[in-house]
Amino acid sequence: QEQLVESGGGLVQPGGSLRLSCTASGSISMMGWYRRAPGKERELVATITNDGLTNYAASVRGRFTISGDIYHGTQSMQMNGLRPEDTAVYYCYAKHLAWDRVYEYWGQGTQVTVTS
Repeated sequence: QEQLVESGGGLVQPGGSLRLSCTASGSISMMGWYRRAPGKERELVATITNDGLTNYAASVRGRFTISGDIYHGTQSMQMNGLRPEDTAVYYCYAKHLAWDRVYEYWGQGTQVTVTS
């Protein structure tokens, strides 16, 4: 079973930057990040496939960049120009398309706080 290890969360001032990283233990087809802000539903932030295709939520496009070697289960997301509304728990996820089924995995979550 895949295990996801997250790092990079923290507290920054508005306009600051953070880099979130996530590593899976095995072969992966797609990875990405979800986030849940206080009082809000979980939302998709960014995804990247093992052939390098990326997708971003409109609210972060142009500020966040996701990259990595997805086939080998490692990715990171650079977050620039952070805003208070980016404050949330960020969850790494990974999807593996095996011969018998689709496997999905979630990280424990890492807190990102943007405040003065």
